[in-house]
Amino acid sequence: MKRLFNQNWKFLKTPAGTTFDEAHKCLGDFNNVEIPHDWMIEDAQNLYADATGWYLNHFEAMDGRRLFFVFDGIYMDSIVYINGHEAGEWKSGYSQFVLDVTDYVVPGTNEILVAARCKYPSARWYTGAGIYRNVWLCDYSDIFIPENGIYVHSSKIGESYLLEISTDISGLKESDENENVYVRHRLFDNDGNEVPIMPQINKDEEVHTYKRFIVDNPKEWSPSSPVLYELLVELYAGVDVDTSNQHTYPIQTESVRIGFRNIRFDNNRGLFINDEHIKLNGVCLHHDLGALGVAFNKGAMKRRLVQLQKMGVNALRLTHNVYDPAVLDMADEMGFLVLSESMDMWERSKTDYDFARFFPDWYKKEVESWVRRDRNHTSVFMWSIGNEIYDTHVDSRGLELTIILRDEVRKYDPLRNGLVTSASNYMEWENAQKCAPELDVVGYNYLERLYKKQHKANPEWIIFGSETSSIVQSRGIYHFPLDEHLIKESDLQCSSLGNSITEWSAKSMEACVCEDRDMEFSLGQFLWTGYDYIGEPTPYETKNSYFGLIDTAGFFKDAYYVWKSAWVSCKDNPFVHIFPYWDFNEGQRIDVRVVSNLPFVELFLNGKSLGKQELTHAPGAGDHIIADYSVIYEEGELRAAAYDEEGKIIAETARCSFKDTHALNVTTEDVGDLIFAEISAVDEDGNPVENARDYVKVTVENGTLVGFDNGDSTDYDSYKADTKRLFAGKALVIVKKESTLDAEGSCITNSVPKVVPSLLPGSDIRTIKLKVCEKTSTDNGIYTLTPGNKKITVSAEVFPKGADDSDLCFRILSRNRGETTIAKVRQDGCNAIVEALSDGEFVLRCEASNGANEVKVISELDFKSVHSDEQ
Repeated sequence: MKRLFNQNWKFLKTPAGTTFDEAHKCLGDFNNVEIPHDWMIEDAQNLYADATGWYLNHFEAMDGRRLFFVFDGIYMDSIVYINGHEAGEWKSGYSQFVLDVTDYVVPGTNEILVAARCKYPSARWYTGAGIYRNVWLCDYSDIFIPENGIYVHSSKIGESYLLEISTDISGLKESDENENVYVRHRLFDNDGNEVPIMPQINKDEEVHTYKRFIVDNPKEWSPSSPVLYELLVELYAGVDVDTSNQHTYPIQTESVRIGFRNIRFDNNRGLFINDEHIKLNGVCLHHDLGALGVAFNKGAMKRRLVQLQKMGVNALRLTHNVYDPAVLDMADEMGFLVLSESMDMWERSKTDYDFARFFPDWYKKEVESWVRRDRNHTSVFMWSIGNEIYDTHVDSRGLELTIILRDEVRKYDPLRNGLVTSASNYMEWENAQKCAPELDVVGYNYLERLYKKQHKANPEWIIFGSETSSIVQSRGIYHFPLDEHLIKESDLQCSSLGNSITEWSAKSMEACVCEDRDMEFSLGQFLWTGYDYIGEPTPYETKNSYFGLIDTAGFFKDAYYVWKSAWVSCKDNPFVHIFPYWDFNEGQRIDVRVVSNLPFVELFLNGKSLGKQELTHAPGAGDHIIADYSVIYEEGELRAAAYDEEGKIIAETARCSFKDTHALNVTTEDVGDLIFAEISAVDEDGNPVENARDYVKVTVENGTLVGFDNGDSTDYDSYKADTKRLFAGKALVIVKKESTLDAEGSCITNSVPKVVPSLLPGSDIRTIKLKVCEKTSTDNGIYTLTPGNKKITVSAEVFPKGADDSDLCFRILSRNRGETTIAKVRQDGCNAIVEALSDGEFVLRCEASNGANEVKVISELDFKSVHSDEQ
């Protein structure tokens, strides 16, 4: 019997290097803790501190039973002590490990003490720390099926499938040959009906370990129709196979959910599932859950997967480590294809304390744990043995390790439920290219420009984009102009227009969509990343990443809608989306972008059409998938309409100018044992205040606040506090429902939680409105300074009125937001006196930091200086 063992744990955080004896003397200092648990997320100011965490619990044991603990994930370098004896260790922080503790237990009550020894940096991202996934206790008889001891493979034969099932049985001895150990298999459909299966037995097959069956015309699994079956594997011992009947009970029953799919990789035409061509519309993910840290919660992960699926995602690359098994379960159920990845490094380290220090002695155990656990998941179709592995570039040892790791994977998945690949950013060079033929599929990171050339040179290679995009953006932040690549800014944010381009990223969102779309031989791509994650805050040194299409709080960035327009059919979910929001300086030139999955869009400002544009989503039709407009700002409504081929409006949306925050709206989403409450600011007219940055305090009724996030990488306020600043008008509160255990140990929710937010008084600036005080000529939003009018005054008005304007700062910048000597500015309180010095275009910027170390609010106007008499 396998039961969840997450209750009654106690925890103590100690300095790194604390020994068992030292920890054991402090048992009275341990505090109750909920498992899964991430001790590091408690302090957002210090997410990478060396420490050893200790977890204490007790369990009962009976004589004559086999006992195993199963840990789905402990970060990292863990040791398990049973009754004061070291029972085992596990170096990896991500893979599952199974520990036989039979020899260390006594009848009655036993003590378990687990140490997680964390030293940093141990990865390039936030890892969390502790027992952050489920713990299980397995109680077996002398003869049993071990954890992950069942291997299932199906292959299509005509309209039927051959089902092959191998079962490991532990505890068998030579004297057991006459005890009639027997394995029985039963198959059930989604409605609970038993499905007939016909045995196919060869004379040389061991009846109790390997069986084959024919399943006639099963419903097939695919991303669009993820049909699953339940396979029951029943173990009998001491039973005559021929006389076993309905009155005989198995000593162990294991359930495996399986799907029947016929998958084919074609080096010229791409991926086929059940003979249907499918392009990988994939995203990469990291394993943290934002404000929850890495403590796994199925509801939180389900929320993310639903959001991604609505965007059109059909494939997940689980980077760069083994994920919680529940993620694979949900992928099976929801129809995601999964590229399962094990390691970010091999023998050559990327950080001081990563897995490279354990690799030589532990890679075999790591691969065995990884593949045996996940090999029966229908969703898993590729195994990645490494991400951006320097070993494959620097010398020939990389080729040796590629072959070794590939063979280790195939040892545990010999029938190839998944094909072996890697994610390489070294495919320009010879050593990595030598590794490629040893893999089943060749993954490229940010090297789309090589696809056609290398496909022509190596037509047998099966190619896909294992990591693409890497365009950075902050939700609700816009740095103009669109045609300038602005990677760094004083606010430590990235532009959501799509013009914050890293040196390795795609040239644009349009290019990233269309180049892969138009290459038939490419299987597809995995965008970096679906969600923002804690750590790797390129291009700054802030808290979390900017790569995601969704921020850490679960709010969509504009890029989400760009990809949705490419990946979701207008027949299934027609939509149109405008960005940016509509609150700028009167007369300012604003780049407005419109995306839709419909073929035509039209933009209106206060009822006046600004033009209709055709979008080109069909393969080979071009890359005009975003309609761009240059609009002179005026207060009011920006509205977009999207049309079908017949000119009928199918979808509409609008963004309105807004005032200061008047109230807070709360929208809740109930997922599993959590409530996700979105708090958004609205003005007195009910319009969203999309640049609000008010401080909010929340009160939670009938539940426990477990997370408070706004997606802002520069915000170091606690994830666990009851106050948080809105970022771009929103914040998210995560509440755990109150529950009790029934007699069977199942959780019963007592009542529905309620989140009540309130605005806290403050003096922070939300926005700055700039106004040119003198009459000045303008040309398409650009104010012109001439020899007769080379000096001008610009006033700055802050909102909300009464906000602290003491740290306002004016700057003169070039069009690409660098320093310039075209003009100079003198500040007089809230006024700027601008004087032209030479010809050219420049920008007057007004910034406010609201008392922070970095800029929080930016407002700009465009200028042109013309010193000649010809204008």
